[in-house]
Amino acid sequence: MEKVYKTMKTAGVWNIVLGILLIIIGITFGTLNIVTGGSLMKNRSNILF
Repeated sequence: MEKVYKTMKTAGVWNIVLGILLIIIGITFGTLNIVTGGSLMKNRSNILF
């Protein structure tokens, strides 16, 4: 019975760690998208279609 609780505890810890990492990655990529979009808006007169 104790082994089951240890396994559940380990799985819970890994889920929390992965959740935090995914939040950080999401914020990072979102910020990069905003910066890139701002750069495109700033230089939109130089972009030809």
